[in-house]
Amino acid sequence: MQTATDTNLIELAAGELRLALAPAVGGSIASFRRTWTEAGIERRVDWLRPAGSEALARRNPLGMASFPLLPFCNRIRQGRASFEGREIRFPPNHPSAVSPHPLHGIGWQLPWTVATASSSEAELALEVPASQAWPWRFSARQHFELSDRQVAVTMWLTNEDSAAMPAGIGHHPYFPHTPGTRLTSRAQAMWRGDAEVMPTVLEESEAVRQLRAGVVLDELELDNNFIGWAREAAIEWQADAHGPRRGLLMTAHAPLDYFVLYCPRGYDHFCAEPVSQCTDWLNLLPAHGSGPLGGARLAPGESLQARFFLAPSLA
Repeated sequence: MQTATDTNLIELAAGELRLALAPAVGGSIASFRRTWTEAGIERRVDWLRPAGSEALARRNPLGMASFPLLPFCNRIRQGRASFEGREIRFPPNHPSAVSPHPLHGIGWQLPWTVATASSSEAELALEVPASQAWPWRFSARQHFELSDRQVAVTMWLTNEDSAAMPAGIGHHPYFPHTPGTRLTSRAQAMWRGDAEVMPTVLEESEAVRQLRAGVVLDELELDNNFIGWAREAAIEWQADAHGPRRGLLMTAHAPLDYFVLYCPRGYDHFCAEPVSQCTDWLNLLPAHGSGPLGGARLAPGESLQARFFLAPSLA
């Protein structure tokens, strides 16, 4: 097993698709692209926002193309929660902003090891002792399998502790946001957030209706959790200087029954994140139950598995 002690990338290739992994930067995806030759000219289309050299040098997962979310997804309000009578106090962990709400778990801020790697497949591994950041010992794996049509990502989160622990799992892809980018997903409802982007009320909002019909993302400004998305989202980009007209279908298996849409106005990217639980689920469970929130309970030795796919296409 190779320890990721630097920012060297693992490059996978299949047909015209290329996937680059950055194990040392939170086990992240650094880029996912298509490269080909047309009329003697080398061309490239990025399906995810590629990591820049500065983000790689600084090992900044927020500058990657996508990073893993575990052992929980998104934020926990004030870093405070209760699980089976155990009071938990998580420290803030945002690398570039002052926020009392820890976010995205732990895995994205730790170097992963390379368990296996070949020309088109790789597996990364992580082992984490109990700490203030997460008072349960756990391990995790990510398996990336690239074909000439898609990338398949399988994740495992295992409770290595002697006590049961709460668990969430997912990924945080950054997609390019160019003029006219359209997103379609059959969401059922959206968690409306407060001023601190923490969910408060579940509703069938106008954004939900727009997503079902397909919405040009220039019309939205969101950072919200959605339920009932049928584990499928379609992205369409118009022909422009970045490439020809193109699309990408993101699909997932249970328990990735929720997704987060982060679409800040005026940015060159947006995030559509397949996740197994909504923001602050531990604190919302008593009032709303697990149906609209997700999340899992892992007994000692038990694992949570998740799988999602990114399948791009050119028109």
